[in-house]
Amino acid sequence: MRDALSERTLRTLVLAKPLVPADGAARIDVRAIEWRGAPGLSFCEHHATRDVTRNASMAEGLARIEALIDGAYAHAHLHLTDGEAELRRSRRGAYGLSRRRRTPDGNRAGAAHAPPLGVDAPTDDAKAPALAPHDRAKRRWVDVSRPWLVELGITDAQGRLVPSMARKWKQIDKFVEIVHHAVASSALRDRETLRVVDFGAGKGYLTFAVHDHLVRALGKRAEVIGVERRPDLVHAGNRAAAGARMEGLHFVAGDITSVPLEHVDLVIALHACDTATDEALHRGVHAGADILIASPCCHRELRPQILPPALLKPMLRHGIHLGQEAEMVTDALRALLLEREGYATRVFEFVSLEHTNKNKMILAVRRAQPPDRAALDAEIAALERFYGVREQRLQSLLAA
Repeated sequence: MRDALSERTLRTLVLAKPLVPADGAARIDVRAIEWRGAPGLSFCEHHATRDVTRNASMAEGLARIEALIDGAYAHAHLHLTDGEAELRRSRRGAYGLSRRRRTPDGNRAGAAHAPPLGVDAPTDDAKAPALAPHDRAKRRWVDVSRPWLVELGITDAQGRLVPSMARKWKQIDKFVEIVHHAVASSALRDRETLRVVDFGAGKGYLTFAVHDHLVRALGKRAEVIGVERRPDLVHAGNRAAAGARMEGLHFVAGDITSVPLEHVDLVIALHACDTATDEALHRGVHAGADILIASPCCHRELRPQILPPALLKPMLRHGIHLGQEAEMVTDALRALLLEREGYATRVFEFVSLEHTNKNKMILAVRRAQPPDRAALDAEIAALERFYGVREQRLQSLLAA
């Protein structure tokens, strides 16, 4: 454990098989964190009806681990970036240690057993089985110990997730994952400095998360601007950024059309109502952004224009179906228009409907190869002709 911490190869330590089940947690997961400005350890205790997280300094945490291994838990499983080690205690109190290394392709090499620590070292039958996919800890892209989460009220002062913010944290975590993969697949992966604009930043949850990930995880110099119309939220965002000491992150008062936008690498516009999404996408294209991320809302523009084709009239006479069809046509046209501008575009579900009903996302990443504009123009024209669409805002903005 100490070697893994010094070599930065630790993923997690799992303590299991409590020797006195009634007195403690069924399992404890331990991971390294930054706590109170210094390296520390986070203990997540899994009880029958609740989970409890406790943080400690490195010295206190290591002392606690020694005590827990010595007399509270029979199994200690150390997961490392290059392998794993497992300490097991038999019913008669003897200990056995086994180690596994990962091969370059990510698979486990054979186990190597250390000399026995007791009189009955484990046999091959005592080796831990390979973890099944559902046993592996789900990767989280946002570390709950980060100070900005405390500033925004997502975690408490001890780094514990506030229960009422659990869904919001999952949305933030998923969004950071999307941004991470988008940057990795774009020209931005090789740039040292990135400029990001988040339209309609609101309380700044995603604005903070993007800045933190670009700087800490990807090692970029990032200027991230959150644009918000409500002055109180602008002030609160800047105060929180100062409190978390996040240089290069700031909030400005304004809207999609009023804030100057030049030389931007990534444009975000989540839940912009109706054609405001088109305005944000157009501004991103015009500013030369390599990545555009939008979560559309309130698809009103095309609904009164749609003339149901004869075959679809029985289906689209129901208002709910007509609304869903208008949403699909609108976002399909937006995706085609962005592809015509040179972007690889995807429309997909952002998070599950149980978290938010505004769960559709448009992700556009600039391609290196030029698009086949003639073929895309033909697809756009055919779709508009089929539904009787006369005007679409993004199309009009790009044409102008």
